[in-house]
Amino acid sequence: MGADIDWISVQGTGEWNEDAVILNHDLKIYGVVDGATSLVPYRGTSKETGGRLASQLIKQYAEQLTSTEFNGLDTLLKEANSRLGQEMERCGINLHSKDELWTAGAALIRITDTYIEFIQVGDCMIYAMYEDGSIRSLTRDHVAAIDLQSKRIWEEGIATGVLTKELLWEMVKPVIAANKQKMNTPEGYSIINGMAEAEPFFEYGRINLIKLHSLLLVTDGLFYPGEVGNTEEDLVNSLVRYVTEKSLEQYAEWLLQLERADTECIQYPRFKISDDKTGIYIRLT
Repeated sequence: MGADIDWISVQGTGEWNEDAVILNHDLKIYGVVDGATSLVPYRGTSKETGGRLASQLIKQYAEQLTSTEFNGLDTLLKEANSRLGQEMERCGINLHSKDELWTAGAALIRITDTYIEFIQVGDCMIYAMYEDGSIRSLTRDHVAAIDLQSKRIWEEGIATGVLTKELLWEMVKPVIAANKQKMNTPEGYSIINGMAEAEPFFEYGRINLIKLHSLLLVTDGLFYPGEVGNTEEDLVNSLVRYVTEKSLEQYAEWLLQLERADTECIQYPRFKISDDKTGIYIRLT
């Protein structure tokens, strides 16, 4: 099974691009990773954030794997998670403090001649597009539910006249901090954080190739901007249609223009002016 690969990774308004794209052409493994900075600040030797270090570690491990070393995507991600924990320990991170842990979401696929294997953690998403135009989500946004309370507070702040991003952020910051304590628990969300506790929350599986046209992998920075009345299906359809009819690059540029026109994050409520944006569009041939 052949594939045409198109990908982008665009830095947002943060100091580092904490996203990463995985391209292991030999094993036909492709993925997106979304690193998240710890609440307790950390800087690497080149001033990298914890989120940057986490995503780059996962990327580098996945890309250097050979066919003799590969033993499934679940084993790959578990080993990357373990290596992340070892690196944090080496750097003096308190592994018992969730506020200090470097974390990352991820979505990876492997293409074979008869099926697609996938694995996902956090809010990175994978969509499968079929020849009849139908769209199938292979993954669930595990962060959306726990983010809902923060987004409601943000929207309520706007409704009561709070119209600066800085003040809105101060309103939601305690809730976001509390949510960090729920990572990799049944009440919270799944995330790669270097701890063995993360591994039971990885989701993985496989689909066959019958009538499968293409695949789209994205970090949350590429999610289609929502407005009142939009359903999740509406937003997914809009995202996929834009990318397939034009390109990932054109979609990202359109989204960036929208964000630049809404610097206080009022029209499209969100926690950053512009999040890092990473995506891979794979057309099967």
